[in-house]
Amino acid sequence: MNDHQMTPTERRATWGLGSVFSLRMLGMFMVLPVLATYGMALPGANETLIGIAIGVYGLAQAIFQIPFGLLSDRIGRKPLIVGGLLIFALGSLIAAMSHSIWGIIIGRALQGSGAIAAAVMALLSDLTREQNRTKAMACIGISFGITFAIAMVLGPVITHLLGLSGLFYGIALFAGLGIFVTLAVVPSASSHHLNRESSMVRGSFKKVLSNPRLLKLNFGILCLHTLLMACFVALPLCLEKSGLVPGKQWIAYLCTMLIAFVAVIPVIIYAEKKRRMKRVFVGCVTLLLVAELVFWRSGSQLWMLILGLQLFFLAFNLMEAILPSLISKESPAGYKGTAMGVYSTSQFIGVALGGSLGGWLFSLGGANLMFVGCVLVTLLWLGISISMKEPPYVSSLRITLSQLAAKDSLLESQLMAQPGVREAVIVPEELSAYIKVDTKQTNRSQLEALVAAQ
Repeated sequence: MNDHQMTPTERRATWGLGSVFSLRMLGMFMVLPVLATYGMALPGANETLIGIAIGVYGLAQAIFQIPFGLLSDRIGRKPLIVGGLLIFALGSLIAAMSHSIWGIIIGRALQGSGAIAAAVMALLSDLTREQNRTKAMACIGISFGITFAIAMVLGPVITHLLGLSGLFYGIALFAGLGIFVTLAVVPSASSHHLNRESSMVRGSFKKVLSNPRLLKLNFGILCLHTLLMACFVALPLCLEKSGLVPGKQWIAYLCTMLIAFVAVIPVIIYAEKKRRMKRVFVGCVTLLLVAELVFWRSGSQLWMLILGLQLFFLAFNLMEAILPSLISKESPAGYKGTAMGVYSTSQFIGVALGGSLGGWLFSLGGANLMFVGCVLVTLLWLGISISMKEPPYVSSLRITLSQLAAKDSLLESQLMAQPGVREAVIVPEELSAYIKVDTKQTNRSQLEALVAAQ
């Protein structure tokens, strides 16, 4: 078999864990386009509490994301994934059976407490070989984008047919399917491998949190999800006011998402192939600013709301694709897993801030004040993004070492002497070499041959 061709076990692990991840993320996004409209009918509901119900999920995720990731190293990946999905299902059932906005808030908080993303990625690392791991993780990244699009359409359809309780019962069912796939489909790992490219490592957070380039990217994902959640506190209500009833809003989401998916593909290729990541990044933030200004000035005009929605999703989908790539490029050798853990936590802090602040601003001054707040957030982000530098166009590699090679004091300098190698870190106790390399100049096979010759 070609060494770079996925084995049946690797393919099963990739699509199985991708399915688990997607079923889990549906629960986050399906609620987004409907909670503001259908939730307002619940006893005690107001704009502030609707915002809290949207954002509390992210707060719980931000609190438990890193601890659960580290815990999976001790108790095992599958037990933690199953446990997280059970907590998620329990939260969904509580929300489904609730007759007040407070029950929804408690249910959403429990949903977010089942943080399994880090464990999913760690298990994927255990089940795939180094040369295929990037491919496997890219497949899961693609599944994230597809899940978001499906959720934005499916959420309004299910809620229109079955009500808000029916939606949460459906989300609990998805969690049950995730548990079944985890136990029956996803292979079990014979051993756990500490891989700093996909797992968080104790003692490495200080280096990641003190890196100014990574801090700007973490601030970016925080802003992106702050804008997303804040907008969806107001947008469903604005669309309803403009004449688009909640039962038909899925049409607007479907059309704008489809156009956005098709349009962003050539831009992603341009950014990577032509090495113009900063230009595309700043362009995305500018497009988000334009979208927020359109929302702000739309009044009750449906065509302006649809235009703003289209611009927003174009920029959002593109940012969701390039931000993880930038984190990978900017993270120091051997710190990518930790950097991604901090990045994911920043994302969910943005979810919490967007929901709560969006609801609060909406309650104070309606949709106009809320969109003005979004404009100010985007202006701040634009100023920071302009100060960013072009990223190094490198890939992260981990090469397994023999006992002899791991003890070779000259190996690190020999790796650094290779064309295109920017960083090389040898971790003898892990029998691993972590390398940042420009793959246009040197590839994995050449570096593996160098290591094997030691």
